[in-house]
Order: sequence, then C-alpha cells, then structure tokens
Amino acid sequence: MLSHSFIAAGLTLDAPSLFKNGAEIPLADSLTNSIFVGVLVSIFVIWICRRATVNMSLIPNRKQNAFEAIVQTLYDTLEGIVGKHMIARTFAFLATLFVFILVSNWFALLPGVGSIGWSDQPPGPFLSHARVDTPLLRPTTADMNMTLAMAILFMILWLYWSVSQVGLKNFFVHIFGVKGGVRGPMLFALVPIFLFVGVIEVISMGFRPVSLSLRLFGNIFAGENLLVTMISLGKTLNLPDWIAYLSSIILPVPFYFLELLVGILQATVFTLLCAVYIQLSTSHDEEEEH
Repeated sequence: MLSHSFIAAGLTLDAPSLFKNGAEIPLADSLTNSIFVGVLVSIFVIWICRRATVNMSLIPNRKQNAFEAIVQTLYDTLEGIVGKHMIARTFAFLATLFVFILVSNWFALLPGVGSIGWSDQPPGPFLSHARVDTPLLRPTTADMNMTLAMAILFMILWLYWSVSQVGLKNFFVHIFGVKGGVRGPMLFALVPIFLFVGVIEVISMGFRPVSLSLRLFGNIFAGENLLVTMISLGKTLNLPDWIAYLSSIILPVPFYFLELLVGILQATVFTLLCAVYIQLSTSHDEEEEH
C-alpha cells in the first residue's frame, strides 16, 4: 500500500528493493530505491544539459550562458589541479562526477524523499505517525553501493590515465624509486627505505576508494537522519499534535540550509580529491626534472 508518512522513519544502512516479491520478477531485487533515484537524477541532468545546448549561438541566451559559466568554472578549476596535459582527458568524467553528486545530494532535500513509499500499516488519522516500510525514493549518495561504485570506477580510470601518461616503468619508479636524484653509495642505502615507503603508498592507494566512498556516504546518510530527527522531535517528546506539527516545520529549517551547504561541499571534496590523485601520479616527471 502506497502511503505518505507525516514523520519519515529515517534511512537504513541497506537500500531496499522496490519490489517486495522480487524473487518472482527477474533482477527485481537489483532495482533498489537508490538506483531508481540515480536514474531520475541522470535523466534530469541530461534533460537540463540538452535544454541549455539545443540551440547554441555566438550570443548565448540565459540558459546557454548559465551552462557555459558552470562548465568554464569547472574547467578552469580542474585544469589548475590536473594540469593542461590531463584536463582534456579527465574533464568529462570529473565534471560529470561533480554534477551528479551535487544534484543527488540536493535531490535528497526534496519533500517526499524517504517519506513516500509502501507500508503494511493502515492509514491513520490526520498528523498520525505511519512508518513507511519501503521508501520509494532514497538519496542515491546515501547508499554505500553507489558511492563505492563511483570511487572504484574512478580508481580504474586513474590507473589507466596514470600508466598511459607516464608509462608502466615510470609509474612503478615513481612509487618505489629513490627520490631526490641521489647517486653513488647513498643510493643503495636508500633503496630498502623507499621500497618500504612504496609498499605503504600502494596500501594507501588501496584505501582511496574506501575513504572517498565513506566520506560522501557518511555525510549524506548522517544529514538525512539528522533532518528526520529534527522533524520527529516533537512527536518523540509526545507534544500535542499541533505543536508537533509546527516543530516539524520550524526545527529542520536551519539544518536544511546546512545540508544545502554540505551537499555542494561533499561534491566539491569528492571531485577535487580525484583531481589531486590524478595530478600526483601524472606530473611527477616534471617535478623531478625541475
């Protein structure tokens, strides 16, 4: 039974399937509410981009001008990090990451996200608390599967870009080689130390997708549950219905604007960290030559 909850139940760690009897439908268990939101966000972003660029002209209209301003700002920012030699290869992916994460984070703040879905309970009286068992919409960045998938995909592309840019030999030399242009007997003394440092560097690279995904997931997941707590605080304290209703509107307001800031901040952090990782592995030849 599709219902709307006066007070959302909050997010669970797992994203439930939209189909309760998923075993009867092929691949139905794979269609979770977070994947459904991811599809909606992707369609929305593509639609906006098409609307802004459908009639390109030398004298841009408002839509084209706003679109070009966003693209140019992202391009200049990312070029200053990854460098001119990598921006053409990486810009499309990094810009897509930023826009997708930002829109997904802000989509989570729309009314009805997490509070509209399926419930086994019968509808109650006005202002009653009806728990939604399976929400129809769940923030896609509040699902660890999505954030981890984005981080792993980036690491695969990062490895490809790094090896193709500097070569396989230079890639391993950069990780395990002795730095600083040391020559002579001191070189042989430092080899074991830098080999050990290289092993630590490889381990840190392995943790990058974990740190990237957990940071984004943790902040969005915690922010959603914080808003739910503020909305349901009046009902939790057993206040009269009209006071609980007013508190559910007033109390979340400052946290709502805080989540707007967190949404753009987390999209920026995720994208800039990816750009920094690319810069570290593709520009060391220039630094060593200098």
